Amino acid sequence: MNIHRLKDLREDKDLTQADIARVLNTTQQQYSKYEIGIRLIPIDKLNKLAYFYQTSTDYILGRTNIKKPYKK
Repeated sequence: MNIHRLKDLREDKDLTQADIARVLNTTQQQYSKYEIGIRLIPIDKLNKLAYFYQTSTDYILGRTNIKKPYKK
């Protein structure tokens, strides 16, 4: 996973780790571990992040550099 992408996406929206933790229904400390790569993000939370940021899970994971979400 490209851990820098999580931080970049969050900072692009001028949000704090606590803001995103609330979106994911977790703690700021837990989210921080996702962002710095200490813990893997569970799939359900990864999907929430992709929806929230309007991007694809592949972009968050670093599998593509295309930020736009896939067409349905």
